[in-house]
Amino acid sequence: MARRPEGPPPPPVVQRVRVRFAKRGRVRFLSHRDVARTFERALRRAEVPMAYSAGFSPHPRISWVGAAPTAAASEAEYVEFALATAVDPGWLRASLDAALPGGLDVVDAVVAGGGGLAERIDASRWRVRLPTVAEPALSAAVTALLGREEVEVERATKDGRRRFDVRSAVVSAVGRAENDTCAILELVARHTTPAVRPDDVLTALDVVAGLRPSAPPEPTRLEQGRLLDDGTLADPLAPDRNDAGRPVGCSSA
Repeated sequence: MARRPEGPPPPPVVQRVRVRFAKRGRVRFLSHRDVARTFERALRRAEVPMAYSAGFSPHPRISWVGAAPTAAASEAEYVEFALATAVDPGWLRASLDAALPGGLDVVDAVVAGGGGLAERIDASRWRVRLPTVAEPALSAAVTALLGREEVEVERATKDGRRRFDVRSAVVSAVGRAENDTCAILELVARHTTPAVRPDDVLTALDVVAGLRPSAPPEPTRLEQGRLLDDGTLADPLAPDRNDAGRPVGCSSA
């Protein structure tokens, strides 16, 4: 006879809350696993009534969507929490934000409506700061990249080294100057498999134009969402706000 965990089954899920948070400053160097562990500790400190999985090792029911790579800052990371007790999303936002370390900042929280969150996200908008790169060199390299139908790069993955096309993921790219010795790459990229990251795009700029920054790039994800026909991204939490029929509040649970 199969073993069964002792005690009653965990309480059912009565509410799901979707959270947008930011990774800022030195926190950008945390791995996704470190971020996940930090959130679990903060949820306990904030006394958020999490729903737990069944089995011999119950764990809080947390769903992550499209985590930014290590060393990338972000203003638009998303996570969904399954709760055993309904709470006001404004209370959860404030309580969780207070329990998290500086640099992990909760930006928004909404009660989940219909449809999956991951289904609403298929692209990201990035801002990549490039110290030591002048704008004319960056703009020339971007023009060369956009003029190609395909640009392959190679990267180590968990399945070994893999070659993949970067160009097909790039929806738009433009270079502009921050000052005489620092340029900014503004980029919209589709989410692909494997994921095309800002460093892959920089590798592609090296392939097509020999652009090689002598200082580490500083990527920041500004948005995630569904790519619209005009090249902008739809807010993935907007349908949930519409379902709720009201803006997120700030009252206590």
